[in-house]
Amino acid sequence: MTDVIPKPAGPFSAWEIGLAMRYLRAKRKEGGVALIAIISFVGIALAVMALIVVLSIMAGFRNELLGRMLSFNGHMYVQGEVLSAANRNAVVDRIRGVEGVVSVTPLTESQAIIRAGGQTTGAFVRGIAPDDLDTMSFVYDSLSDQARRSFGQGAYGGDNVLIGQSLADALGLRVGDPIEIYSPTGADSAFGNLGGLNKTYRVGGTYSSGTADYDRAFIFMPLEQAQLFFGKEGVWDVIEIKVDQPDRIDQYLAPVREAAGQGGFVADWRDKMAAFWGALKVERVAMSIILGMVVAIAALNIISGIVMLVKNKTRDIAILRTIGASPSSILRVFFMAGASIGVAGTITGLVLGLLFCLNIGSIQHFLEFVFQTQLFNADVYMLDAIPAEVDPVDVFWITVWAFFMSCVASLIPSWNATKIDPVEALRFE
Repeated sequence: MTDVIPKPAGPFSAWEIGLAMRYLRAKRKEGGVALIAIISFVGIALAVMALIVVLSIMAGFRNELLGRMLSFNGHMYVQGEVLSAANRNAVVDRIRGVEGVVSVTPLTESQAIIRAGGQTTGAFVRGIAPDDLDTMSFVYDSLSDQARRSFGQGAYGGDNVLIGQSLADALGLRVGDPIEIYSPTGADSAFGNLGGLNKTYRVGGTYSSGTADYDRAFIFMPLEQAQLFFGKEGVWDVIEIKVDQPDRIDQYLAPVREAAGQGGFVADWRDKMAAFWGALKVERVAMSIILGMVVAIAALNIISGIVMLVKNKTRDIAILRTIGASPSSILRVFFMAGASIGVAGTITGLVLGLLFCLNIGSIQHFLEFVFQTQLFNADVYMLDAIPAEVDPVDVFWITVWAFFMSCVASLIPSWNATKIDPVEALRFE
């Protein structure tokens, strides 16, 4: 009967994992680095948590602001010869039939000078059909029932206009007050263009879109009245389109162009708000890099811990080498000791970050109660809580980055452990 030669243990075997975990649990007097391991663990967990929370809050604010701006301005625009074509109503019907299109609204938009309360300022007057006012959800929801009913009532749409609450506060206007609007162009007549034209309208209601710049700059007038006052009778300046998924606007471009025909030029919100959209992307990338460096710095704490562990365990390494442990086994032992700190810290930070984002409203109200102060003014931001939207893609890459940096930080000192000569290490033992 022949003796069976036992096979050597493979990579990441039970004895390697057990030894790595034992080194991490060892007390300082036994040559362990438990305190440094705890500090590294806490640092990585807090860094990962901070990265998830900050990026989620930034995404929440970005999406909230973008949603309000897109609600006010629309997602796609059709301009060109189609606006004056005889079949333009048929074009509007075709666009409405495109899958995913929520609303199609013909608009006019003109610059004007307004006078009220002894003050003069400039504004954009947007002509919109009363039935299409509800396509701007934030504007429509902020109006009173009386303002909604009175808008568009009367000859040629009537004389009631809607102004932003910020503009009303600046001019000292209330609902029912007169407001004088001056048109630089005026209307056409049998004697030609009448030139500058002014007319006194009534404030039929005030709106709050959640974007103060728009509230100060825009006045809404019934479409028929705006066409008459600004000399654009029967004219549309643009066809505004809203879709159900504005963040996937590319999928709507081709069908809308086909519906608009050759006489229509189609653009989307990224063209109109290119500067704003570019700034958001730059800010997102910059913050991701900065906070990613924080995670990297926290992970580098693992290096100091494993370096000390290797130094304290030099005698153990020499004994292991003399009884047959390979250099790769030594590398894996210390690599797993360091990587386990990073993995545990990453998972903990991931859980804490997600819990924080999912309960951010309750946390905000608790802190406001404890410190007796308002952390987030709803009157200023038009929100009752700090918005936080967790992006699964962000969470995935944050986790991958933290794992990667933990492994890199663990690999460097572990590689040095394989260079220890067992003869030299045991010479003075």
